[in-house]
Amino acid sequence: QVLLVESGGGLVQTGDPLRLSCAASGRTLSVYRMGWFRQAPGKEREFVAAINRSGATSVKGRFTISGDIAKNTVYLQMRGASPEDTAVYYCAAGLTRSNWEYWGQGTQVTVSS
Repeated sequence: QVLLVESGGGLVQTGDPLRLSCAASGRTLSVYRMGWFRQAPGKEREFVAAINRSGATSVKGRFTISGDIAKNTVYLQMRGASPEDTAVYYCAAGLTRSNWEYWGQGTQVTVSS
């Protein structure tokens, strides 16, 4: 089992940067990749960014993902937040490149205009 805990959410102003953290614990040696998803009100959960154990990243839009899976922590940075970025942001961990087996409980990000 892998436990994921997100932190860093809250209320931010339009245009401000944002940095979220995800800490993994448990059977982390089995984790191949970690990533971020978000779900806005009334919308489906969508992919934001991912990083694998080799450090290769995949990112959507204005986001940057960093960190080290071997150190059990990854970060998501966003520059220039807008109200459209308001969502619950979830950290996820995958044991392979195909699936996301573990999910955090999510952290709410609210961007005020």
